[in-house]
Amino acid sequence: MVAGVSLVATLGAAGLTAAPTASAAPQAAPAPGPLVRAISAPAADAPDVDVTKVQAHLTELNAIASRNGGTRKSSGQGYRDSVAYVKNKLQAAGYTVTEQPCTSGCATGAGPNLIAEWPQGDTAKVYMFGSHLDSVAAGPGINDNGSGSAALLETALTLAEHHPAMAARVRFGWWTDEEQGLNGSDFYVNSLSSAERTRIKAYYNFDMIASANGGYFINHLTSAAAQPMKAYWDTLGLQPEENTEGAGRSDDYSFEQAGIPTSGYAMGASARKTAAQAAKWGGTANRAYDSCYHQSCDTTSNINSTGLNRSVDGIASTLWKLAVTDSTPANDFSLSASPAGGTVDPGTSATTTIATATTSGSAQTVQLSASGAPVGVTVSFSPGSVTSGNSSTMTVATAAGTAPGSYPLTVTGTGSVTHTATYTLTVRGTGSCSGQQLLTNGGFETGTSPWTGDTGAIGSHAGQSAHSGSRFAWLGGYGYSATDSIAQTVTVPAGCAKATLTYWLHIDTDETDRVAYDTFKVKAGSTTLTTLSNTDAASGYVQRTLDLTPYIGQRIALTFTATEDSGLQTSFVLDDAALQVN
Repeated sequence: MVAGVSLVATLGAAGLTAAPTASAAPQAAPAPGPLVRAISAPAADAPDVDVTKVQAHLTELNAIASRNGGTRKSSGQGYRDSVAYVKNKLQAAGYTVTEQPCTSGCATGAGPNLIAEWPQGDTAKVYMFGSHLDSVAAGPGINDNGSGSAALLETALTLAEHHPAMAARVRFGWWTDEEQGLNGSDFYVNSLSSAERTRIKAYYNFDMIASANGGYFINHLTSAAAQPMKAYWDTLGLQPEENTEGAGRSDDYSFEQAGIPTSGYAMGASARKTAAQAAKWGGTANRAYDSCYHQSCDTTSNINSTGLNRSVDGIASTLWKLAVTDSTPANDFSLSASPAGGTVDPGTSATTTIATATTSGSAQTVQLSASGAPVGVTVSFSPGSVTSGNSSTMTVATAAGTAPGSYPLTVTGTGSVTHTATYTLTVRGTGSCSGQQLLTNGGFETGTSPWTGDTGAIGSHAGQSAHSGSRFAWLGGYGYSATDSIAQTVTVPAGCAKATLTYWLHIDTDETDRVAYDTFKVKAGSTTLTTLSNTDAASGYVQRTLDLTPYIGQRIALTFTATEDSGLQTSFVLDDAALQVN
């Protein structure tokens, strides 16, 4: 959250709280006053969100900042690595995830907004939950606003895990460039059509929800939008107050200016706690709610774990009340592909029938799409949408240069609910092999794509150096129990005689025993190809070579994983990976 800016002045940005590191235990909440009851279970049907998982996200955000000059500012690699971390978690959970570049109004070099939508529920009724993902340049931004970002991420993952029936759509936003003036959320709201704005029934913002000396504040406390949030905190006897300090200073203001109802939780920034508030909530009177606001000390040791727990459970309670239903959707359908796979030569195509059926309620329009196609393969539908009970012909066309292999495609049907089916495309080999290098961005010089996993490890980090260029993947190096893993999926063409994986690895360690405490593994699919450890430490990079010939003609995920124990650090620094076939 930005400090000391009025509504009539140029708006400043609200800061995100960064995640706690495992080496720094979260700060205990202020001692509750006599009016505060123990934390009760969330509202009916809402799950309890595990606050330790929220803290694990904060740990990763803190580590990302540490690897990028101590900050996650919107124009830096620390912000982009934060986006990659959140995006990978959401995609794996089944969200429809979009990076929205801020092409006007944002600071030079600012990274994208990240938008994630759960693909179920009434598309005409959207409830949106958001937080800013950037920090100020001066620090890692763990309370401001890693706290809001991590709480939303774990709420989203909890929704996906429980997979309830949905009465409405839920959309999450992680905003760029808030600390420079609410610029990312402004850009998003201005990009919406009038109809799209109308579909958003309320927007909920979470900025600084774990302040160490915090209070319990709600935006627009008496509004209709705020009532589900207030109702949850009321069950805890917290007696929340209006968030006057944060008015107009965080991303909810962008939505408010567009006429969208808003609310949200906050626990305070640089304003001072009153004696009455200290008597009600505990903590220290006449001291800032967050004494590390916009400073380098806003780390994981600056987190009020009790307040964070109360906030994230209130978010889940609100989401469940507004968007979840106990009943089966009135209108539902099934989706299938017949045949469920096809085999073709490069340059030819295959077809299958995508069939739908109405399984409850009335027929509905189902929009068809496909994902997972490799380079050179296109997928089309005729027609592109059907009324449930009807079918469409899906055509999968390959290019002459499409690499032989087996490719699972996901067919998605989207109506009032969403269903998927799998179609497996097999491209025959021709018996010949064009020598080539298959890994993309193996030197990590062009960002994080197409690597997945803990991509915050990728960057130009102080304390280690690249084998070539300026960027590398620094896996491990924490000095406490942690795991970093990055992966890339490739197809090894049929017809080749040999496939060889090479990579350069620098292992440096503080371990002194000749015991394998910390390990580095390379996997092809679920098979471990090699295991190295702190006992293999050397003063510089060493090139490693692995034979992948047994995987010719297959599509495989190559995974590099570093695992540390709770003791001394071992860093596994990876660079210049290549997969050569000939």
